[in-house]
Amino acid sequence: MPLQIVLNIIIAIMWMFLSESYTFTSFLVGYILGIILLFLLRRFVPDSFYMKRTWKFVQLILLFVRELVLSNLDILKYVYKPKQDMQPGIFALPIDVKTNFEITLLANLITLTPGTLSVVVSENHTKIYIHAMDIPDVQETINDIKNSFEKQIMEVTR
Repeated sequence: MPLQIVLNIIIAIMWMFLSESYTFTSFLVGYILGIILLFLLRRFVPDSFYMKRTWKFVQLILLFVRELVLSNLDILKYVYKPKQDMQPGIFALPIDVKTNFEITLLANLITLTPGTLSVVVSENHTKIYIHAMDIPDVQETINDIKNSFEKQIMEVTR
């Protein structure tokens, strides 16, 4: 992937020299042409096409923003509800992510979402203990996290 990014920047700079225009617009046009060229020649370049991983990263950011907005709305409902019927608790989330970066990213995304907090990662790095403000069904909460954040993190990093 780093090789493809460097190649794309070189193509963009070459485009600027060939068009004899040294502006950001010329660089951007060259960069877009480089993306198209690398896509067409992707079987000759090692690794998978890097824009695929970039798109997965954008999807992870959009997923986080969506979860952030939805959890903020849930917290707002709890704040203005006259009768508090929350079921707070701590549960263990079994994780499939392996590297320290992936585990840290998952724990931070969970913590940054209002209403949840990553408490600790187990010694053998197979579980994250999470405190949630309201857990009506633990297994459903585990499935939600595994099918959203964890799945998207693995698509970005692998």
